[in-house]
Amino acid sequence: MAIIHRATLVPSKLELIDPWLDRQAWAAGSSGELSRRGSYRLDDPDGEVGIEGFLISRGETTFHLLLTYRAAPLDGGDSWLIGTMQHSALGERWAYDGLGDPVAVAALARAAAGRQAQAELEVHDGGAPVGRLEPDLRVHSTAAGPDFAPIALSVALPRPVRDGAVAEIDLGGTRLSVARTLGAPLPEGARLVAEWAGGQATLASVS
Repeated sequence: MAIIHRATLVPSKLELIDPWLDRQAWAAGSSGELSRRGSYRLDDPDGEVGIEGFLISRGETTFHLLLTYRAAPLDGGDSWLIGTMQHSALGERWAYDGLGDPVAVAALARAAAGRQAQAELEVHDGGAPVGRLEPDLRVHSTAAGPDFAPIALSVALPRPVRDGAVAEIDLGGTRLSVARTLGAPLPEGARLVAEWAGGQATLASVS
């Protein structure tokens, strides 16, 4: 269950992402105002880290961005920091590129392998639940069953072995491939597919 607070963020998520995206080699050549096409949430089993995947367009390109939100800095994660935000309900939040956050990498790998479902969204106002929110982006796995190879994850920070339009992360016997640019070809394997009004795309695969 992902808790969505009725709150203000300074800067906003798009304001935070925009200058960071300018610094990423895999986003070179994109220009224009950012527009959000949809997002999905994954649960941290320990309930400490917020995990949110976005589809964000800039010009003719749509990017798949995985972010994490933490109440304190991620130890050793400085190179993955996108920035900080002031959340009117939760205080200061540290936002990271999720591909450098072990909690997000493990959750995305489980989701692609069919072992973790998309989080349900519960809206809170003033600390109390006030209703549910329907996501504008639905994700599901193409995994055929529960016997897919187990997901192993080192306790160390994940390090992509390749980063570009597709990022690849070695999880110790399992390879997680993530489309940073929507439509980039992914290896065969169990896939995480996103669907939204008028569209569908593969976001990640595990093999």
